[in-house]
Amino acid sequence: MRPSTAITSSTLLTLPIETSVNRVPRLAVLFGLHAVAVAAITAGILRTLVEFTWDNPTASHAVGIPFVTLVLIYMNRDSIFSRVRPSPWVGGVIAVAGLALAITAHLLTASAALALSIATAGIALSWIGGFVGCFGVAAARAALFPLVFLVFMVPMPAIAIDAATRFLKVGSTELVAGLFTLTGTPHFRQGFVFTLPDLVIEIADECSGIRSSIALLLTSLLAGHRFLRSPWGRLALVLVILPIALFKNAVRIVVLSLLAIHVNSSFLTGQLHHEGGILFFLMALGLLLPIFLLVRRFEKPDPEPVQAT
Repeated sequence: MRPSTAITSSTLLTLPIETSVNRVPRLAVLFGLHAVAVAAITAGILRTLVEFTWDNPTASHAVGIPFVTLVLIYMNRDSIFSRVRPSPWVGGVIAVAGLALAITAHLLTASAALALSIATAGIALSWIGGFVGCFGVAAARAALFPLVFLVFMVPMPAIAIDAATRFLKVGSTELVAGLFTLTGTPHFRQGFVFTLPDLVIEIADECSGIRSSIALLLTSLLAGHRFLRSPWGRLALVLVILPIALFKNAVRIVVLSLLAIHVNSSFLTGQLHHEGGILFFLMALGLLLPIFLLVRRFEKPDPEPVQAT
């Protein structure tokens, strides 16, 4: 007589059951194929984006944004992929709409700069649609920050860059005047032009610090997302970027001017002027760090888990 082949409840517990976690590697491969396919279809747009970022310092970060998004998703993979439920219809509609937007903008928009911005936004939207299709709405909601972060790969319109540059330039000029007064440096101001002892300087658009301000903004967003828990804490870290950026720009201008007056006039045209931005950027990070630590200190700690007895 053959032994019974009945499956007991204990046997059921040992049977391989395909959970959402088990499917993640295969879905990740599928999403990777989708992302590569979109990149291949829009290769001309992406090539133009790379060329644009190479020549435009205010967009030099754009090419690296998708890789930052992937790293953020990987670092938070446990929470993002805890509930995987593919939504191919919803994701497919988003992906196709994004791809159509990218191709249409590339072919029909008259302004090359505007076409690049719209087309890049379409590519990002198509990638987001692929993520929703492969992993589902719940996973996309859990990965909201990394996915929305893709917006920074879209080149800012020229009108927005000009407005931000003008604002930073005006604010920096006001602080420069205050620092010259604080240091006892005689000066006469006419708009953006300062007449100093044996020296006349003009605060040009290049002195606005728009590039380093964007870098500070991205740094604060990433630090807030990674290390802060409360929305108010993350918002506070972003809001302090503006005064820090203005102060950093003013300090740079005043330091170079004082060195030119009291040490050597070549400081206004030398290496510190053209390549010393990293030093003042580190100074800005040094100003941001204590604010970040203060916000963390005042955040409510996570509640301790209750142990079952």
